Amino acid sequence: MLEPREVREKFRAGLRVPTSGYCPGFAQANLLSVPKEYAYDFLLFAQRNPKSCPILDVTEPGETSAAIFTGDLRTDLPAYRVYRDGELVDERAEVTSLWRDDLVSFLIGCSFTFESALLEAGVPVRHIEAGTNVPMYRTNRECRQAGSMSGPLVVSMRPVPADLVAAAVRITSRYPAVHGAPVHIGAPGLLGIDDLAEPDFGDAVEVKQGEIPVFWACGVTPQAAVMRSKPSFAIAHAPGHMAITDARDSTYQIP
Repeated sequence: MLEPREVREKFRAGLRVPTSGYCPGFAQANLLSVPKEYAYDFLLFAQRNPKSCPILDVTEPGETSAAIFTGDLRTDLPAYRVYRDGELVDERAEVTSLWRDDLVSFLIGCSFTFESALLEAGVPVRHIEAGTNVPMYRTNRECRQAGSMSGPLVVSMRPVPADLVAAAVRITSRYPAVHGAPVHIGAPGLLGIDDLAEPDFGDAVEVKQGEIPVFWACGVTPQAAVMRSKPSFAIAHAPGHMAITDARDSTYQIP
């Protein structure tokens, strides 16, 4: 098994893949970097919406690494998205030339972190089986606004056999720092999701007979807030292409 440092080196060299299933045992994180003038509003947004935006670490302005991520935030994720005035203007393999001394970076918990625990308990993870990205959907649920930041809740979905849903809830509830227990089970229409085959981010997966779609809060929610709130500039991970941290997933597990 590759260590986080070794995987980050591969990303820096050009490997571009979704990171679900990579480095089991280590926490993964969403990235959002915004100019300092927006950092307080986003910090407050995250504090008010901890289910979707559980902050694991925050950098000082301009810093390119963090306590839990000793790589380079500009090069060591497999793919990045760049936003200007809320519009997605680029998706690229590194952002060194775009980095600014006033950028404050937030590392936000990711549900990929608890997938090893699900697999160990016999709960299937369809996107890992299929070798694809996890499906993610904008919902009709609004996050609590904070200053200039507002936006909808985004969720990730994993189909779970009906007899294993309780186990999936129990297992993931022990990881509140990486989204924790599901926010919704079944009935995607109640979240405003009309078609599971048309995710807003990531790839659709098959929901088999006897399986129930289970939805977890997702760390792409900050990007939905950027699209709604239109800060002048932001850098984020490409959905599903996470920062693989040096922190053990057990660090975020509660009894």
